Amino acid sequence: MGAYVELDSLIALQFKANGFTLKHNQPVHSLLFGRRASHVRGRGLDFEELRNYVAGDDVRSIDWRVTARMRKPYVRVYSEERDRPTMLVVDQRINMFFGSRVSMKSVVAAEVSALAAWRVFHQGDRVGAFIFNDDTTEQVRMHRSRATVLRILDRITHQNHLLRSDMSSSPHPERLNEVLASVARVCHHDALIIIASDFDGADDTTRNLLLHLSRLNDVICCLAFDPLAVRLPPAGQLVVSDGKLQVELQLGQENVRENILEASGKRMNAILAWQHELGVPVLPLSTAEDVPGQVGHLLGKIADRRRRI
Repeated sequence: MGAYVELDSLIALQFKANGFTLKHNQPVHSLLFGRRASHVRGRGLDFEELRNYVAGDDVRSIDWRVTARMRKPYVRVYSEERDRPTMLVVDQRINMFFGSRVSMKSVVAAEVSALAAWRVFHQGDRVGAFIFNDDTTEQVRMHRSRATVLRILDRITHQNHLLRSDMSSSPHPERLNEVLASVARVCHHDALIIIASDFDGADDTTRNLLLHLSRLNDVICCLAFDPLAVRLPPAGQLVVSDGKLQVELQLGQENVRENILEASGKRMNAILAWQHELGVPVLPLSTAEDVPGQVGHLLGKIADRRRRI
């Protein structure tokens, strides 16, 4: 069981921060990833796509090799490249210290944040972070440097190692909204905000904060979840605790199973619905699978698909 992360392992993830992109891939005004860039015809800085030639396109943008192969004119579309700072929001509260297979939710949040930090650094953009637990929040200001990435990973590791099943501090579900409000005071526009959490404590205020953030920024929610949230063992007892009290759940009783699955399913579905209700991408990341593999699958190998055209 991967209960904790180590700084060396987060640093090593720089070699797996490929096969996916955090860059925009939609036109300006698109709900997803589109507020940062405007498509321009002709010469640009960042290749976007190939598409059919339409009347009025600059002939200098025609890709003659593809045109010859496809027997009809194609143009290369570029997008203006502008600096886009990225803010990571990393949840290390006690509710994240849970996992039935492979790793804890806190580890999933740490690893996806590390992957994003390295990817942003490789793209040449600034990166910063808010790392929080039930008691404290640490902010790493946005800079474009390897030292900043290492500082972020160090603080994530520090907070991750503070987690214990017998912690004396009480869970604070309201901390999520407090941190998102702090992020809103820093990220005014044109930032990419990546939130790695199980979103414990999410409510209407959370939705309003995400809607506010997404109006002038791009937001990605990385939902760390455990398979027990969607599928329970066939029988036996499950002991759950909030850090102070614990209760044994009799999984062999059908009414108990139904109530647990209904509650957890309702919560997960409400968060996943943000993608359609708020236009905010939600990436479900399981504690039972390799995080880099999941990220690559969910975000897709866009560059590889383009090369096949």
